[in-house]
Amino acid sequence: MQDIVIRKATKEDLPLLLHAEQELIKNERPFDPTFTPEQFCYYDLPGMMASEEAEVLIAELDGVFAGCGNARIKTGMPYNRFERYAFLGGMYVVPEHRGKGIIQSIIGELKKWAAAKGLDEVRLQVYSENVAAIKAYEKVGFQQMLVEMRVK
Repeated sequence: MQDIVIRKATKEDLPLLLHAEQELIKNERPFDPTFTPEQFCYYDLPGMMASEEAEVLIAELDGVFAGCGNARIKTGMPYNRFERYAFLGGMYVVPEHRGKGIIQSIIGELKKWAAAKGLDEVRLQVYSENVAAIKAYEKVGFQQMLVEMRVK
């Protein structure tokens, strides 16, 4: 049996994290026609890793990088019942390790981090056409709430 280890990312992990972020963007490009054709980043990973308001995690399977994810503390809207919440992002699993419970393990640890910060609201965004990701998130209790729409 393979052992999944979830740990806090270090600066030595930055090249792996940046590569994973580009793979995530590559996977999401077909879902978003508004992406610029140039390379870009979703996150300030070094800043997040240095912040008390964010957590960046690495998943290892038998000692090898298998995925990652992060959480940031965000401020709720004045009409929300909560002042602050944890917003999850950067969820990525190496293709050959998908379906092994890695994303569920990462989310479990990020939820623990959020609880330790006094946050009981945890949210994320996923493209409506990304059925595999939606199923993975629903497995750990997330529910669909909102569909963002656009017109060109």
